[in-house]
Amino acid sequence: MRVLLVEDDLMLGDGLVDALRGSGYTVDWLTRGLPTLDALKNEEFAALILDLNLPDIDGQQLLLRLRKAGHRLPVLILTARDDLNDRVRGLDGGADDYLVKPFALQELNARLRALVRRSQGQAQARVQHGDIELCPDSHQASYRGEPVKLTPHEYKLLQELVFNAGRVFSKEQLEQRLYGWEQTAAGNAVEVHIHHLRRKFYPDLIRNIRGVGYIVERLAS
Repeated sequence: MRVLLVEDDLMLGDGLVDALRGSGYTVDWLTRGLPTLDALKNEEFAALILDLNLPDIDGQQLLLRLRKAGHRLPVLILTARDDLNDRVRGLDGGADDYLVKPFALQELNARLRALVRRSQGQAQARVQHGDIELCPDSHQASYRGEPVKLTPHEYKLLQELVFNAGRVFSKEQLEQRLYGWEQTAAGNAVEVHIHHLRRKFYPDLIRNIRGVGYIVERLAS
């Protein structure tokens, strides 16, 4: 799951990036608000974590601009503003959730999972795709009731494809979701992960559409 963090406090931002990556997220971090507009125009994220006290634009104004531009990704405001009016204004202004600093990382993780789950129309914490079951809170996978040991990148890749079953992803799009801006992937990393997933589950799980990308087929309901 790839999230965009917009936070100008360098110490807090650095700690959040490390903690969220340790929890299995792919995290990209901006310290100013206005570059968020370009980032969301050119790339896809599962959620946005947004501070309100930014040096170049108030986070609430940035959120209004994002919503007016048609961006529908889940937004979690993470701020020191704890006044009731601020919370109401943030939620009414387009935020999906509002968390006041200081906060517990466990709660932040739970709120992020809930936001993404709702945005994808999922009512349950566990995701079922045929005989495959994914548990996003623990990053565990099972096949026909038996646990399957996956590397962090294998799990993230499988989650992206299963959560978006029926959608074709290019290799570049999958690299963005797995590695973000700061991490460099080996040229064949995506292909290697896909090879391992096919071997650990079944060969037809991930289909290659030549010249386009990769897809996990949507199952008939």
